[in-house]
Amino acid sequence: MEYGGPAIEHGSSRIGRWLRARRVRIAFWIAVVEGILIVFHAISWWAAIAIAVLVVVAWFSFADRLRSDTARQAGWIAAVSQALVALVPVFVLIVGTLALIVVGLLAAVALILLFSSRD
Repeated sequence: MEYGGPAIEHGSSRIGRWLRARRVRIAFWIAVVEGILIVFHAISWWAAIAIAVLVVVAWFSFADRLRSDTARQAGWIAAVSQALVALVPVFVLIVGTLALIVVGLLAAVALILLFSSRD
């Protein structure tokens, strides 16, 4: 006999299953909001990095001891969102460096064109 629904994991809760189904999306949007706050200096980069390190280390230290499925899913979401937030300063540095390179190239092209004109 075959049943239509998927199997439910032992020890899971309704909220835990809901979080698990959406955890990547939730973590991504938390990171986006925090990243915007970092870029606009509402949150210090150093504070964000320190919090990210604490949350990720706490996750790896205590995840296996969590009995609640909801707490495990929430902890995973917190750890992933903070790990993504830790990448924001790196991303800003890379984009800023690329912007400076492009501006430098445009200035060099402008100088070449200005010096090569027959005025």
